[in-house]
Amino acid sequence: MEKDNQNIILVLLESPYAGKTKKEIDHNVKYARLCMKDCFDRGEYPFASHLLYTQPGILNDNIPEERQKGIQAGLAWGRHASKTVVYCDYGISKSMMEGMKKADSEGREVEKRYLYYSSGRIIDKWK
Repeated sequence: MEKDNQNIILVLLESPYAGKTKKEIDHNVKYARLCMKDCFDRGEYPFASHLLYTQPGILNDNIPEERQKGIQAGLAWGRHASKTVVYCDYGISKSMMEGMKKADSEGREVEKRYLYYSSGRIIDKWK
């Protein structure tokens, strides 16, 4: 069943991405995917630039200029979102804070969420 355009809720998803090891990044990607699923379960249409732009052949998160380009592209897309949702189970990173400040400056609602508390599911850190 398709929703009409008036009922579409676009959300900009913020969750941790960067890590010191591949294992940490893999954990954060797994967590971000669960966050996206949570948004869909709520009837929202999420966008997570850190899952899209960091794929091989797009932008390299280890190159500061490319990382910044990805962050700016995600924030630009966010201007079209109804709200910014911030998943906080593993804290709020500097980049996530930047996204929250941008949403606030643009008058967009910021909603903090926790997967563990809201659904009872959790993933082991760095497992």
